[in-house]
Amino acid sequence: MKHFVKELGLSVPDNQDSLMGIYNGDEFVFEESSWYIINVLKLLWNYGFNSLRMNMWVEDILDKFMRIYRYQAHDYSFSSIEGLLHALGGNDFIQMLNRTLDETMQKAGFSQKFIYEVVTPIMRVNYGQGVNISSFAGAVSLAGTDSGLWSVKGGNKLVCTGLLYASKAQLISGTVIAVEEKTRPKHTGGTVKLYEVSYNSTSGSASDLYDIVLVATPLNRKMANITFRNFNPPIPEFSNNYHQTVATFVHGRLNASFFGYKESSYFSLADIFTTENPKLFINSLGIVSPVQNKPEEAKQPMGEAVWKVFSKEPVTKEQLNLLFSAYDSVKEKKWLAYPHYSIPKNCPPVILHDRIYYLNGIEWAASAMEMSAIAAKNAALLSYHRWYRNADMIDQEDLNEKLKTEL
Repeated sequence: MKHFVKELGLSVPDNQDSLMGIYNGDEFVFEESSWYIINVLKLLWNYGFNSLRMNMWVEDILDKFMRIYRYQAHDYSFSSIEGLLHALGGNDFIQMLNRTLDETMQKAGFSQKFIYEVVTPIMRVNYGQGVNISSFAGAVSLAGTDSGLWSVKGGNKLVCTGLLYASKAQLISGTVIAVEEKTRPKHTGGTVKLYEVSYNSTSGSASDLYDIVLVATPLNRKMANITFRNFNPPIPEFSNNYHQTVATFVHGRLNASFFGYKESSYFSLADIFTTENPKLFINSLGIVSPVQNKPEEAKQPMGEAVWKVFSKEPVTKEQLNLLFSAYDSVKEKKWLAYPHYSIPKNCPPVILHDRIYYLNGIEWAASAMEMSAIAAKNAALLSYHRWYRNADMIDQEDLNEKLKTEL
């Protein structure tokens, strides 16, 4: 994503410091301070060296995962998600797909208190789930708490529109309903197999023929109802469930007393994470910054601001009245945001048919924009190498050592 931002000439807004707290339904078990040294002392007092060890554990995983950028820079590709992960981290990464984050962290010696009060809230805000997700997805989620995170000035969507424009691709605005293999005669004699993509648009139903098809949407009936017709063998149906998160945007003033504050003037948190507690009806809430992110527009927690509330179910009016002392605008979006992770789980195939490639299977390893970008480049390289029969650029073993010797 950073490469895209640089190539498109986009900019990253200045970071605005904000404070975070973790709420267990009765009290805050941790509250950030604006003083770094106080935060370090709080973490040491409450959790010993667990926080430092977690950062080291995540960094070790990221160091191995970063190999993908070198592999792709040399045009190597992989025909399966498991093959890609094995090339990055060996059997350790494969095992992380089939072991829960809770189990992995307990075996690594992290305390139950730290897992419950720190790790679980991070999973709840990033994936709407707990520590029973796979440890690989959990590690990606934990990496998302790094202070170096950034966004795009003007909105992350500018990356998508910019790439579309830069590629000079022809965009057809429509909804794909079916893909079917067709045999057509060649001008030079003989036949060729092509893919007919049928779709609905504002001008009606239509179809076009393609040599290669890349599916860049989850193959879930609730999200992309695409039928694959007359394939032999048939392309299998995917029964993988996606997890619903409800995002509610509220412009108003937070009710600090709901979180145990007697004096609202003392409340300074802009992000609130939560532990698992049946009586809690939210996963998290936090102040949303404008996409232009002008410093003078920064909102104080106890002033009027736009708050983003994540929850499993729609927030009722009664619940909104508990969370906010006053509000004047509410927008709700139900969202099948990411997979519902369960263990064990095989990732969907990358190659659905001879020249049909599926990008979103990588979400079942971990769901993030960066993961989607990696999957897209892998599919582009893979389709190219299979078209031109460059077998030596697909599923190569020991790439890390091979590229070291080449350099």
